[in-house]
Amino acid sequence: MYIYIFFFMNNNKIFKDFANLLINLIPKFIKDVLIIHNELILIINNNDLKNVVFFLKNHSYTQYKILCDITAVDYIDREERFEVVYQLLSIVYGARIRLKVLLTENQAIESISMIHPSANWYEREVWDLFGIFFMNHPDLRRILTDYGFEGHPLKKDFPLTGYLEVRYDASIKQVISEPVDITQEFRNFNFSSPWEIKTKN
Repeated sequence: MYIYIFFFMNNNKIFKDFANLLINLIPKFIKDVLIIHNELILIINNNDLKNVVFFLKNHSYTQYKILCDITAVDYIDREERFEVVYQLLSIVYGARIRLKVLLTENQAIESISMIHPSANWYEREVWDLFGIFFMNHPDLRRILTDYGFEGHPLKKDFPLTGYLEVRYDASIKQVISEPVDITQEFRNFNFSSPWEIKTKN
């Protein structure tokens, strides 16, 4: 097990001691430990996520009982394309910890909504925007995009224009969806600036 230390603030021995404690308590569940900007980050195996979250919530030395956020990052050029990131807070110790799970594009991850009920909506958001599937989620539906939306808009290979545009058609008095059609004039840009100062020869 390697602990990578990158300090840009004051060196804090407490983080290193706590990281070593976690490594000793649950060594087989932790792939790596990072301390960046005085923030403790654990890299977790996908299959061990629920065990680690349960441990961190209930162990007397940790008590990370509040799930602040779940999000993801898309590294499209990596084999393990996605990082699913969990932010946890311990009120008792006034400390935060970040968990990261690395996933390939078609790999699913276990839901932690049975441990932290607030994970329900966070996981739905990650599913909606990144297409990461959460197994055993009680109600995995889209939460931010519309019904019938195609694709997942925060994936790096999702087109900036999307696939469909929605507009109101006054002639039929109805909102309609149709494929995106970008006219040619919007594809040609004039890069000259009107604020450039012209000098006399």
